[in-house]
Amino acid sequence: MSKVKTAVKIGALTMKNPVTTASGTFGSGLEMREYVDLRKLGAITVKGTTLEPRSGNLLPRCTETPSGTLNSIGLENPGVDVFVADILPQVAAYETPIIVNIAGSEITEYGRLAEILEKEAAVSALEANVSCPNVKSGGMALGTDPDLVYQVTKLVKEHSSKPVIVKLSPNVTDIVSIAKAAAEGGADGLNLINSVLGLAIDMEKKRPALGNIVGGLSGPAIKPIALRMVYQTAQAVEIPIIGLGGIVSWQDAVEFLMAGATAVGIGTGNFLDPATTMKVVDGIEQYLIDNGYDDVQDIIGIAWKNQRDGKDG
Repeated sequence: MSKVKTAVKIGALTMKNPVTTASGTFGSGLEMREYVDLRKLGAITVKGTTLEPRSGNLLPRCTETPSGTLNSIGLENPGVDVFVADILPQVAAYETPIIVNIAGSEITEYGRLAEILEKEAAVSALEANVSCPNVKSGGMALGTDPDLVYQVTKLVKEHSSKPVIVKLSPNVTDIVSIAKAAAEGGADGLNLINSVLGLAIDMEKKRPALGNIVGGLSGPAIKPIALRMVYQTAQAVEIPIIGLGGIVSWQDAVEFLMAGATAVGIGTGNFLDPATTMKVVDGIEQYLIDNGYDDVQDIIGIAWKNQRDGKDG
């Protein structure tokens, strides 16, 4: 048994520790079970699910960049019916909360997905992805408009009793206004941040390196951006935040918690080391023990609270 309390809550969702996965970087979790004890995670966030199957974007879809990767997968997935029938039962066997990332080309599709997944007891929460930079319609366009974010959030809440987490885009000038719109729409939590829009050039081919031309930048390169947005947003809204963006170590995760995140998501870190999530779970707990904290709640938001109060340590 843990010597410290590590459980956190996002609405009615209770996570035994504050570590989940970033959608799209961990598959359904089944792909990683050889390397990771899925039962040890606070939650499993599965890759984006849509109403109909999607084949994704043109190849190539991923390229390395300094301190990160640029990807343009395009929400490739078998569709919600296949997910519910074939994938969900297998993931549920691990008895870890499952957060299902949902995405649509039109606002109405979010409501339909919420309605379908509402019937599945194994689904612990929904993550409304309004911020994917790699789809031609819907996606990021939704996440840059506060009114549309409000509408999507409200619609998903109307069709589901499960906790709703809204995944926000960093590709905006004012993240706080978007976060407030999601909160006003009834969001139980926020996910900050999705990838940052970027471009790479293939010098040999003398053309963009990705088939979709632009893609989403992730990895350590975006950590300062993500930390800043979590720090700002945590002071502006009262709902929990899952912080992600460049977390590849337990130290990174602790920084996000101190910035105001209630939980953290591991994305590109899974590619660098499949065991990253396990190391982050253990590292957070050991940090709390070494620094005399009884509960992870004691460090959530401590950075901006100390700044506000003029304290150190």
